[in-house]
Amino acid sequence: MASLKKSFEGLKGSSHSAVKGVTETAVQAAQEAVQQVADSSKETANAVAQEASKQSQAAIGKAADKATETIKELGQKRETK
Repeated sequence: MASLKKSFEGLKGSSHSAVKGVTETAVQAAQEAVQQVADSSKETANAVAQEASKQSQAAIGKAADKATETIKELGQKRETK
């Protein structure tokens, strides 16, 4: 009976060690996954910000061109009067 109890205690210790190792591995994998998502989100946010900046600059350029055209047209109309 004592040897059976000793075997169960040994098995319990081995099981505990195995579970602890699996848990630590799972936690590490989860942390790495979270970090990858964070890195990916940062890259996506940067790409979106760059694209928004390009589009804003293009819109500002178009507005400036239109304003220049309008000023020229008004200047020409004034000269003909």
